Amino acid sequence: MQAMRFELSEALVEDILFFMEDQSGEFFLDTVDGIVIGAEDEEFEEEAEEGRYLSLPEWGPSDGYRLMEHFTAALRNPPAREELSDALGRGRGVFRSFKDAIARHPETEKRWFAFKEREMKREVIRWYNALRESWGMELIGSEPEDTECLVLEDFRFREGDEADREAAGELHRLLAEADRGGSPGVFAPAAEMLDEMNGRVFPGDLCIAAETAGGEFAAYISAVFTSPARLHIHALEVRPEYRGLGLGSALLARLLEKADGAQVSRVSVDLPCGMEHFSRALTRESFKPCVQRYCRSEVVDGLNRRLSP
Repeated sequence: MQAMRFELSEALVEDILFFMEDQSGEFFLDTVDGIVIGAEDEEFEEEAEEGRYLSLPEWGPSDGYRLMEHFTAALRNPPAREELSDALGRGRGVFRSFKDAIARHPETEKRWFAFKEREMKREVIRWYNALRESWGMELIGSEPEDTECLVLEDFRFREGDEADREAAGELHRLLAEADRGGSPGVFAPAAEMLDEMNGRVFPGDLCIAAETAGGEFAAYISAVFTSPARLHIHALEVRPEYRGLGLGSALLARLLEKADGAQVSRVSVDLPCGMEHFSRALTRESFKPCVQRYCRSEVVDGLNRRLSP
């Protein structure tokens, strides 16, 4: 006899997710009552009609570890990624190590929970669709949640002004120092190259800042009018611990909204080598490359040395 049909409600999905991770017992979906039940529960009927109880989607420690690996590999926050990678390589006690490490990065932790829930929901949908296929029913879709949007709810966006000059300057110095300690063989750090190309301006004619729920200055974007209808972005900087959350893209989108309101016909931005990953955000906003800059340097003993004339 085939399994009894049931509808997969949001509440039922949440129950299934909870018990999928519970390794303390054996759990089933009661398709008659629409609840998750344990084999040791009084309500469980060993002689129940065939097909009433369905095993939940398989989910064990190896699945959880795989999920942590995928999340860490895709993380674009270098300090958090390095710490989580170290935790994953410790072997015994890896889950506790990962939990402790990610707790030291609150914004990354929020993104992890959203990522984990989304991926586990996909497992539930795949399991449910396999049942629907056996019933001869149409499969249901699964639209992934925008985890970046979930995380960005914890930031406040506002106009940047003179009162932010000190915080913005501190952030710029922090990033410049971090860049100078980067990989040998790179011609010039991104912050240094941007200063050379643009001349950093803050707050500029249009400026948007992002701050955490606790009021910490987290990121900003600053642009200057080169003519009444043309705008050039002079700086877009995000604190290292908040990178990879979509803050840069969110700031860009908000600046472009203001530019559209001001009837700006062209917006430009310089993107130095080493920041190619942000080109995807620019492409989504209809930016196109228009200039290529070539620089010459000589690498000696792994260190950068500019050539003399």
